[in-house]
Amino acid sequence: MPLAPDHLPLIKYCDIGDYLSREEKLARIVEYHSALNMPATTIHPNDKGDWINQRGNSFDEFIILGDKKNPNAKTFFSIYSNGLKTNRDVWAYNFSYDEIVKNISTTISFYNKHTPADIDPKKINWTRATVNDKRRGTRYKFEDAKIVESFYRPFCKEYLCYYKCLNEVPGQFPKLFPTGAEENLLICIVVGDRNFSVIMTDKITDVQFMFNGQCFPLYWYEPPEEQVQGNLFGYHYRRDGVTDWILARARAAYGDLVSKADIFYYVYGFLHMPGYRAKFSAELKKSLPRIILVDSAADFWALSRAGRALADIHLNYETQEPTAGVRIIGDEDGDFRVKKMRFNQERTEIIYNDKIKIVGIPARANEYVVNGRSPLEWIVERYQIKTDKASGIVNDPNDWCAEKNSPRYILDLIMSCVTVSLKTLKIVDALPKINFE
Repeated sequence: MPLAPDHLPLIKYCDIGDYLSREEKLARIVEYHSALNMPATTIHPNDKGDWINQRGNSFDEFIILGDKKNPNAKTFFSIYSNGLKTNRDVWAYNFSYDEIVKNISTTISFYNKHTPADIDPKKINWTRATVNDKRRGTRYKFEDAKIVESFYRPFCKEYLCYYKCLNEVPGQFPKLFPTGAEENLLICIVVGDRNFSVIMTDKITDVQFMFNGQCFPLYWYEPPEEQVQGNLFGYHYRRDGVTDWILARARAAYGDLVSKADIFYYVYGFLHMPGYRAKFSAELKKSLPRIILVDSAADFWALSRAGRALADIHLNYETQEPTAGVRIIGDEDGDFRVKKMRFNQERTEIIYNDKIKIVGIPARANEYVVNGRSPLEWIVERYQIKTDKASGIVNDPNDWCAEKNSPRYILDLIMSCVTVSLKTLKIVDALPKINFE
């Protein structure tokens, strides 16, 4: 291989686009008959070791959202967590409360009676944690498990078995939601090589709710065993997720009326700014966000108000009013069951089932993207009947509708999420334009 002038290997790079399937990538190569014929540019690493998506230096001067390695760092948040990792999603998540109770009961019973040498994919997924627990003689108890509502993917709630023995990597969620029912808000972000995005939730989230996601809380709950003086009743004290340090900085810049909640929503508004995402797209693919306190008090309050408005839309995504011009055809018979929905080619219609379709969806509704998909794409992808091949476990979104006594839930969710997309884009378009130089 020839060497570049700086004595590094000469590397040619061709970007064929993001989010392509294996077949689409191969098709691009076939167009040129060989990968060697594809247009490419010579690339060199920067001082950070980046060959592509190279980061600059100004980003490093901004304030990081959180820092787990240095608890004394000057940050926006004192605590944050990756999403919950169960390593047994098929058993731990389901649209049906009854189904998840049955699945977890089966798993716990099998675990207590057998050893890791006894493999039955219909009843258990032996992992490092369960193997170690078994070797230690730990018994699992179903009564210790909590079945709670959670977010498995954006705009998709499922029941979750919230039980430390069956949640392989809980992260900091025992402090964010000790029982799964606490009041809290989370700013959840994509971390990794996908385009950056952010969404707010009020429930436990899976690790792939956002790609390799990290969650920054409004609150966290200090467990009794970590309290300096403790308490007689063993309850968790609620603490603020936003740091005192950033509150002092914000009040010095914008006045004493600033609260930690104002800063929380400011962060949410800031992370939606198109200019910020575009300028620091390379940095956001490789590290946690770093942001600034803007110079202008007017811009601070504008971003904080926008963050609150976005939060209201995203937290109440199920109950937005339908968008004018979007129509449901064929719902007269009341057959609202789904098997597998699909779009038309232009993504302006959704074929809901054999009788029902939604028409008149504005093309712009597909422009709002969270974790690689629009809200409508998430609904079409997640709300279908799936059967796990190994375990035989069925996950049927119609069960969610039945248990919530809301036969139209999925249909109404589609109508609501068209509005979610359009309202979000309208607010994002009006965000302040900040000079980051």
